[in-house]
Amino acid sequence: MKPRASSRRLLDSKKNNRLDCEAGIGAEAKRVRSRRFSFPTSAMTACPTIWFINRFFFPDHSATSQILSDLAFHLASQGRRVGIITSRGVYDDPAVELPAFETVRGVEIRRVGRSRFGRNNLAGRAVDYAGLYVAFAAAVGRYARKGDWIVAKTDPPLLSAAIAPVAQAKGLRLVNWLQDVYPEVALGLGLHALRPIAPLLKAARNYSLRIAECNVAIGERMREHLLREGAPPERTVVIPNWCDDEAIKPLSKEENPLRRQWGLMDKFVVGYSGNLGRAHEYDTLVGAAEILRDEPNIVFLFIGGGALMPGLKAEVERRALSHMFRFFPYQDASLLPQSLCVPDLHWISLRPEMEGLIVPSKFYGIAAAGRATVAVTEPLGEVGGLIENFGCGETVQPEDSAVLATAIQRCTQKEALCEAMGRNARAMLDRTFSSSLCKKSWNDILTSPEIALHQLINCNAPVSRRDVTVKENASNPNGISLP
Repeated sequence: MKPRASSRRLLDSKKNNRLDCEAGIGAEAKRVRSRRFSFPTSAMTACPTIWFINRFFFPDHSATSQILSDLAFHLASQGRRVGIITSRGVYDDPAVELPAFETVRGVEIRRVGRSRFGRNNLAGRAVDYAGLYVAFAAAVGRYARKGDWIVAKTDPPLLSAAIAPVAQAKGLRLVNWLQDVYPEVALGLGLHALRPIAPLLKAARNYSLRIAECNVAIGERMREHLLREGAPPERTVVIPNWCDDEAIKPLSKEENPLRRQWGLMDKFVVGYSGNLGRAHEYDTLVGAAEILRDEPNIVFLFIGGGALMPGLKAEVERRALSHMFRFFPYQDASLLPQSLCVPDLHWISLRPEMEGLIVPSKFYGIAAAGRATVAVTEPLGEVGGLIENFGCGETVQPEDSAVLATAIQRCTQKEALCEAMGRNARAMLDRTFSSSLCKKSWNDILTSPEIALHQLINCNAPVSRRDVTVKENASNPNGISLP
């Protein structure tokens, strides 16, 4: 018996809708959208929208914005429907107010609310956060449709706790993308005013972890912390942050115009690039510099800003170490491939109490530049473990300035070893933490979550490998060798 004409039309309609969705060129998507855009309801079931939620997005240049923008534009280029719910402000200029509705490179941007009081006043920041929670939750309720993906980042902190009830009520597929873990970070940094309500905040956060389709941590220690908090192990995975490893490549000092421009051609440069925030510490470094004060060829280079930068400058001046330090503001993003290659050795730090709560993702940019790292942090922590496993630098306990000074001095005396550790770093990145591998893992999670979760949890995905052996001698031209 032949199917009825109406049944045939229904089957043909479903088939065509699926094909249009897979190609990313459905007829509904071609319509001229009104200024108050919402994705076509009829396409939702066959091709769900991926909604990312974060305080900042392109054209903002803050760290969370850059990595989110990179992933969103990548997914849109693959034919996925991508929407952004964000604020109208940018990180470093409170006067800027971006348009409420915009389409950029196939990504639909919905900007609702903005920070009004800035980052310096605790009470004002709390008011800002509360306003953004309400605005973002309302936007999710307005724009998202049943079956859509909701990827909530952690800026503002605890964002997932505000989004989870809406996601559950509307039948949305929630993914928590954790860049840090609050309220633990705030408590670890001494924000004692939160202690009375910390149990309630953690309970709300942990509820969002339990109901999510997937929780994505950016480090293994962070995942371990989330599991201790009750996150389902079968739905909690690690996908590290990444950098633009196609633009950032190893560059010798002779090829680097920025190093020549800054007059550092004949120096051994220990560098830091980015935000020096409260989760870091600089006392160990300044102590090492004091030990090395009579080494004329060593220079400490700082590029960027942050809450601790004024204090560092003051301490350098107080100890009469200005002849060893150079400070530059943030450079244009186009200069990052050069600026990351200026140092011979990069310094990073993380307070031990922040392990499992924050991951210094600048480590991946350093690796892309093919530079060794000396990390003042817990040796068994996230970065310390990577340095040990891949042979791409050295780790020093905080407050041990003498050991740090020795490590720096050893690199100045054995530059071939320092260069070999830099090659190991780039090889680690290419084989294990490349941007293409990380973005593929995200695409897999948002396409076939059951298969992707299984692969990531069982360490089958490249981004989770830790079973490497390392040749650390300077004669190893190819960096790490896999067993």
